[in-house]
Amino acid sequence: MRKNFIDNLRWIVILLLIPYHAAQAFNTWNELNYICFQPNKILSSFIVFLSPYYMPLMFLLAGMSARYALEKRSYRQFVVERTERLLLPFLFGTLAFCPVLSYMGDKNNFNWQGSFFEHYKTFFTKLTDLTGFDGGFCIGQFWFLFFLFLISIAGVGLVKLSNLIFKNRHRKCSLPFPLLFFFLLPLPFLYDFLSVGGKSFAEYMYVFLIGFCILSEDAMIEKAAECRYVTLVIGVMAGIINCWMFIWSEKQFGIINIIAKAVCEWFMLLSLIGIGKKSLNFKGKISTYMSQRSFIFFSFHFIWIVLFQYWLKSLLGGNTLLMYLIPIVFAYLATFICTEIAIRFPALCFLLGTKPLCKVSN
Repeated sequence: MRKNFIDNLRWIVILLLIPYHAAQAFNTWNELNYICFQPNKILSSFIVFLSPYYMPLMFLLAGMSARYALEKRSYRQFVVERTERLLLPFLFGTLAFCPVLSYMGDKNNFNWQGSFFEHYKTFFTKLTDLTGFDGGFCIGQFWFLFFLFLISIAGVGLVKLSNLIFKNRHRKCSLPFPLLFFFLLPLPFLYDFLSVGGKSFAEYMYVFLIGFCILSEDAMIEKAAECRYVTLVIGVMAGIINCWMFIWSEKQFGIINIIAKAVCEWFMLLSLIGIGKKSLNFKGKISTYMSQRSFIFFSFHFIWIVLFQYWLKSLLGGNTLLMYLIPIVFAYLATFICTEIAIRFPALCFLLGTKPLCKVSN
């Protein structure tokens, strides 16, 4: 039986990417961005509260989905599908959308004077940290697709090897749910391990495998649903403490801050799986609409929030509230328009890793 709450959680996370990325322009930790505004602690707290579990949730859901996919597909079919749905959109997105982000970063942070087309040479020849904030080559939001492709292939490979060695392909997980709380213990040690641009390959692989091996079991999902309020309270409290230490306090808390982040991440993941199972396990018009378009929305959203922040910054002056909200509204409109256009062209859908509208309807 299809777990509709996985699809619903996924598109909700993707839909929230616009306000999340818009807030990064106001960060208080002096990190470069494609557009930089006056630092704001409230908007920075929004980022810091979400960031411990925001993208890990996507990898957890991907691990669960991979487990269900392999019940209907061979490993070879799975690899082919992941290549089409993840690797191809990563390559296309990097070449089609990321030059815009890199150009905006160079123009805003280093006063690039040339045209957008003249900047293409810089994009392909300037190799730095892959963020593009300095005008160099970048992969933008498509790092997620690349990481997920590698993790899916590697994770499935590990499971396949385990099945061959231990003959345990159909063995059900009998782990008592309270023991899941201890799975947060490795997280503080994974944040800086195999990290690229502040994104830990090891952390996301760990979460993916937990989703694949443990939280894909119906019994574990039901337990997460039963405990959803307890885990939510713990996760929210840890998130608030993490925000206070990182944003609002004048002191440096070091390992304590990292532990708070790990507690927030793990308990919020368990809570959101439980909440999803109890409240989002349905299929309706809105959920079907968004599930069909979420991949395309993901590809288009980032360039629009950056462009509208750039275009509107002189008109909105120094008003932080307007400078945050107005570009978000326009970015949503532009992204949905582009999504509606793209989903009607099969070739473009193929490059973006999704099915065209005609096939979905059938």
